[in-house]
Amino acid sequence: MRPGVLVRPAHPDDLDALVELCLEARGEAAVGSQLCTDASDRLREQIGVLLGLPTGRVLIGHLDDEPAGFLLARVVEPGLFLDVTSLGIEAVYVRAGARRRGLGHALLGGAVTAAEDAGATELYAAPIPGARGMHRFLARLGFAPAASHRVVTTAALQRRLAHEHAATPTRRSAPRGLEDLIARRRQAREGRVRHDDAPVAADQPRASMSMQVSRAVQTRRPSASSTTTW
Repeated sequence: MRPGVLVRPAHPDDLDALVELCLEARGEAAVGSQLCTDASDRLREQIGVLLGLPTGRVLIGHLDDEPAGFLLARVVEPGLFLDVTSLGIEAVYVRAGARRRGLGHALLGGAVTAAEDAGATELYAAPIPGARGMHRFLARLGFAPAASHRVVTTAALQRRLAHEHAATPTRRSAPRGLEDLIARRRQAREGRVRHDDAPVAADQPRASMSMQVSRAVQTRRPSASSTTTW
């Protein structure tokens, strides 16, 4: 650990500093509402609950004796879809003026110690998709892609489900489907019949031309031959 860098488990006396750091992290994030609440009292309560949980792990980092970063994590025991104990890192943050001083590495080192103490064989993190710096930082330390998280508001999902339901056509019953099949076959037969009659239709211009020639011949006959008798 570099000189001036100190990482230790947080205590209730650190709540004010942790709340301040969390609000700074929220202000930097483009999707702050997904990171934490902006209500200090509510945030203080939430971090206090994590501190009090047997599975909660809260680390605070100091640089030159000043609070400059934190890591929030939770021990995840084996469950329905997980057969090993792991440490889930919910948030890790180093304030802007303290970066590139080794504090981020020290916080992750503290997470490794917490994982070993809990018997966890894996660590996983779910950084915000837009936090490119954090993604690169974790990738350099060996964190590999494992899953993708998406978020939607309850109201937005409710509207989308209603829209999709309204746009989905109602399935036709079996008898109606049979009628459609019969109609398609009838149309196909009629199309074949029209195709077979096409040469006949093609002779119509010839017949019309013959009638015109006949009329032209009649107009050239002597007037006596064109006399009509009643």
